Amino acid sequence: MSVAKRVQKHREALRAMGLRPLQIWVPDTRRKGFAEECRRQSRAIVNDPHEQEVMDWIETVSESDGWTA
Repeated sequence: MSVAKRVQKHREALRAMGLRPLQIWVPDTRRKGFAEECRRQSRAIVNDPHEQEVMDWIETVSESDGWTA
């Protein structure tokens, strides 16, 4: 069976289970300048009056049960 046929069969099985494909685009963490931009954005919010409020909210709504460190 060709790769294309196996992929098609796999996708059909997933659809039969009620799933659908979803494509998302995320930042390329390997891209030159990515780490520097992360640092820039992190520094930009240092001492921001809303930073702790936002971090507290994220912790409240985040579900991390079962995660490992």
